[in-house]
This record gives sequence, C-alpha cells and structure tokens, in this order.
Amino acid sequence: MDDLELIKRAKQGDLSAYSKLITIYSPVVERFAYQMGNHIDDIPDISQEVFIRVYRFIDGFTHAKFTTWLYKITLNVSRDFKRKENQHAKRLQKVLNEPGEGAVQENVQLIREEEDRVLHECIQELDDKYRAPIILYYFHERKYEEIADILSVNLSTIKTRILRGKGLLKKLLEKAENGEGTING
Repeated sequence: MDDLELIKRAKQGDLSAYSKLITIYSPVVERFAYQMGNHIDDIPDISQEVFIRVYRFIDGFTHAKFTTWLYKITLNVSRDFKRKENQHAKRLQKVLNEPGEGAVQENVQLIREEEDRVLHECIQELDDKYRAPIILYYFHERKYEEIADILSVNLSTIKTRILRGKGLLKKLLEKAENGEGTING
C-alpha cells in the first residue's frame, strides 16, 4: 500500500492505516526534530504531538506530498515546544530571582555586615603601631613607601609592622570566631 492509499484509509478512520503511517514516518519525524535542535529526551514527546496533529487534521490534508505536510507539522511542533520551553525557563528564572533571591541577598548582606563589624572590632583591638599600617595598606591601598612617609618611620619598620599586624589580626579574628561559635551555638 502506498502513502496515498494509507492516507485515504486513515481519513476514513482506519486505525491500522494510521498506525502504518506512524511506523513509516516516525524515524523521519524524530530525525528532523532532533536536527532542528531539540533535546534528545524531548524527541518522543515531539513525535507524539506531531502524530496527534496528523490524526486530528488528516481530513484537511490536501497536499500533493504527505512528507511535505509532515515536515511542516514537525517544524511547527518543534517551534511550539521550544517556545514553551523558553517560557518555562523564563518563569523559572523569574521565580528564582523574585523574593527568594532578595532574601538571599539580604542574608548575604547581613553576613557581610557582621563580618565587617567583627573585622572592624578586631582591628580596633590592635596596638596603634599595627593598626595604622594595616588600615592604610589594606583599606586605603597605600604603598609601603607612602605609609612610611605618612607615619614617619622607615620602610623596613612598616613591612615588619604590617606582617606582625596581620598575624595578630588573624589571631583576633580566630578568637572572635571561636567565641561567637560557643555563644551562638
């Protein structure tokens, strides 16, 4: 039986003829859908939708070539599927960016502020000879030579004070972290 005979019988409600059309043309539809850039996992769904449309609209088929009509349907289903996929991705992105992300951003901001507060308090505990070089170097991005000029001490003293100050600051931060861990839990 040729395509025209199968189509004629399918139009008359012959399900076996329709089934034969599916058997013959499923590989064509699946290959084309895949080549159109659809994900391999989506191909069965797309193929199913194509043949549902073929079944629904076979009475309106008047084209000279069945495959031309089938390619058009496959193209439209692929586009519809991509559109739905994109809409779903946009909705998902919107949901992820809405209140949840704001709350996450607020939490990140609170944590950052708390870390800044602890760091500030620890820096304040440093002796002034260490505190000033640390602040000038790390927070004001001054070079060693400039810090030496600002504080009126020699360059090697600044290098030593920054090195020792970092070590002391690290110990203070660890102490603050361990202290908060036991208090809060």
